[in-house]
Amino acid sequence: MSKAIIRPATEQDTDLILHFVRELAIYEKAEHEVLATPEHVRRTLFCANPSVFGLICEAEGRPVGFAVYFFNYSTWLGQHGLYLEDLYVTPDARGHGAGKALLQHLAQIAVERDCGRFEWSVLDWNTPSIEFYDSLGALPQNEWIRYRLTGEALQALARGKEKAAA
Repeated sequence: MSKAIIRPATEQDTDLILHFVRELAIYEKAEHEVLATPEHVRRTLFCANPSVFGLICEAEGRPVGFAVYFFNYSTWLGQHGLYLEDLYVTPDARGHGAGKALLQHLAQIAVERDCGRFEWSVLDWNTPSIEFYDSLGALPQNEWIRYRLTGEALQALARGKEKAAA
């Protein structure tokens, strides 16, 4: 495979991004959870002042992967951090440097933006990705438990009401 080319995603990549999102969700056994539409992607990634950004990875003249990221903030460091929401490389392009090229490009963005951290999450059963991240010197953050509010629980908290007891 030829050298990977990383470029910013454009609005013309909307359908491609959604295609990669669905492939990633299938790999993660969560295809039923993908609710994003082309309008969602256009409204969030390609608006006047986006707070989330996308990259497309191409090899041999065709798209083989993508990454979506945003900036967060660490009060302890007093610096922004770069958070990688999604990274996906098509199965036929894995093992040829596309994933590493995306991560290296993101690390360069983090350094250029004076970020103190570059973080992401990985499913605990995704051994190939964990081994890949370990090989890059990334360290798991086992002392933190990630929490999430969605759906009715999110709506209830926003209304000032607690979720009904289970």
